[in-house]
Amino acid sequence: MRRVVVTGAGLLSPVGIGVKESWEALKAGRSGIGPITQFDASEFASKIAGEVDGFNAEDWMPVKEVKKMDRFIHLAIAAAKLAMDDSGLQVTEANAERVGVIVGAGIGGLPAIERMTKVVLERGPRRISPFFIPMAIINMASGHVSMQYGAKGPNSATCTACATGNHAIGEAFRLIQYGKADAMICGGTESVITPLGIGGFNAMRALSTRNDEPERASRPFDMDRDGFVMGEGSGIVILEEMELAKARGANILAEIVGYGMTGDAYHMTSPAPGGEGGARCMKLALEDTGVDPEDIGYINAHGTATKFGDELETAAIKTVFGDHAYKLAVSSTKSMTGHLLGAAGGLESVVAIMAVNEGVIPPTINLENPDPECDLDYVPNEARQVKLKAALTNSFGFGGTNASLLFKRFEG
Repeated sequence: MRRVVVTGAGLLSPVGIGVKESWEALKAGRSGIGPITQFDASEFASKIAGEVDGFNAEDWMPVKEVKKMDRFIHLAIAAAKLAMDDSGLQVTEANAERVGVIVGAGIGGLPAIERMTKVVLERGPRRISPFFIPMAIINMASGHVSMQYGAKGPNSATCTACATGNHAIGEAFRLIQYGKADAMICGGTESVITPLGIGGFNAMRALSTRNDEPERASRPFDMDRDGFVMGEGSGIVILEEMELAKARGANILAEIVGYGMTGDAYHMTSPAPGGEGGARCMKLALEDTGVDPEDIGYINAHGTATKFGDELETAAIKTVFGDHAYKLAVSSTKSMTGHLLGAAGGLESVVAIMAVNEGVIPPTINLENPDPECDLDYVPNEARQVKLKAALTNSFGFGGTNASLLFKRFEG
């Protein structure tokens, strides 16, 4: 098995544009949740979300190209550029067929679908944009990123609800491990803060309605939580085969060493009893590596601020780590960013990478009245400096799809 390292990262998140801005906000415990501005949400039960403030697609690509894409693709292209610039990886004629792209989304072009539905109903089918289908389909994020850089290697897209970003990075990791690629641009993207997106989750009673206190609305592991807060954004990382990265003098942020994926086969939206699917997923990520469980110092939890989700992830961590579960730090950065759905794994993988790289664990904010069933160390409200050997990040999605990734400090 070839060793795989992370050489670049790009983020567009509700707490900042770029890794530096986002990471500083997360360490400071700043929330990116606020009133929805992308549509009139006055009649909706939940009127808040985590939007990427200050993002203008025209700053990242020509205007004529902007009009051919939906926002989730815009965000992916911008995050990929930030990651590629950070990495310094150059795609050339010599290596193009060894550089691939896997960028996924959980829902994809819902805003375009809503816009074109209105067009066809009000103005007729002849007024549908010829770019509508490429705007809407999920794999076009990977397609456009590959075209941007001339990456002709493996090209795919994951679509596994909230586990999407982790699955994309995990599958890219495998391709490099097995020698099918030398470098991969990978992660997740999502932007569905729309009437149907918010309305659909409202209909499930899944979203927080703490509209008067948006910054305090996302409350993972807290008794007073009332649902998750939707976010948008994109998280992209550059993975490379270790020796090739070292040979070109790349700045290596971390090594990716483990990937687990499982299915609950239980329920559309609820995790399996005892969090057994998530537990098996974490065990597989650990078995992949040979890393001692006691070397794991931090878990970036799925931690969405739903009762069953929080409690069953806690139970799963206890199952996997035993007594060590009470010694490691667990935090949910969704308390600050909201839940980015298909982009969550991309964003939170970057968080785990930065935590390992800098030795700082971002907090779970708004944890004021802990759920008695959630009795681990969730790093409440303030970041913590801890030298870490390795960190795990979890993403669990509707349909019972689970993905865990394991990153460790790079040691040559």
